[in-house]
Amino acid sequence: MSTITLEVEVQSQFPAERVFKAFSDFDIIAPKVNPQVFKSIETVEGNGDVGTIKIFNFGDGVPFKSGKYKVDALDASNHSYSYSFIEGDNLIGILDSINYHVKVVPSDEGCVFKQTVKYNCKGDEKPPEEFLKKEKELYENTYKAIESYAVAHPETY
Repeated sequence: MSTITLEVEVQSQFPAERVFKAFSDFDIIAPKVNPQVFKSIETVEGNGDVGTIKIFNFGDGVPFKSGKYKVDALDASNHSYSYSFIEGDNLIGILDSINYHVKVVPSDEGCVFKQTVKYNCKGDEKPPEEFLKKEKELYENTYKAIESYAVAHPETY
């Protein structure tokens, strides 16, 4: 079994607290700002804390239909969140799981949104480079769209 790691970093002019709050509402915001990727996100077990299980229903803009993920860790005071996709065709037939760790780090200019993605391969087969490139672009674009949504809704974020 091998692991491929992808790192995403996006600078923001907004405070870490505000960015983390918007990211915490991912289930609500992502389908609004990027419906071609996220059709819907449903909680099937839990209340959002560690152990919560959610189903992603993907839109027509990606080559898969659904994925099930579990919340692994949540630390709002340190602006960090970890979760894992454990089932679904988004594992593209070659992955056991995909682990995500999100950390929003304060900076002098606002904050930095950092996301580490680990693709845990079943065997020696790995996701193609083009797939990983598109994934990274998707993560960056979704983050920017969520940030824009938060800017447009200052009463909430």
